[in-house]
Amino acid sequence: MSLNEDILLGIDLNLLLTFLVVFRERSVSEAARHLRVTQPAVSGSLVRLRQCFGDPLFLRRDRKMQPTPKAQAIADALLPAMLQIESVIRHP
Repeated sequence: MSLNEDILLGIDLNLLLTFLVVFRERSVSEAARHLRVTQPAVSGSLVRLRQCFGDPLFLRRDRKMQPTPKAQAIADALLPAMLQIESVIRHP
């Protein structure tokens, strides 16, 4: 397997964690609380993620952030990878 570091250098990997927490919580404010950052910081991260993926990712519906189909697909692919990274860090 060959890693293309140029792709990964183009994005702050912390944005992917922010994405997953917003996806899980369905709330920018709750995500900010879990990430120990401000709500504007999470909103700013979402702006960057939307630019990166070319999709709104979340739409506000009934006071919740509902994922778009593209966000669902990203989460489905990203969550197992992040869980594997977490495992490597937890049990080196």
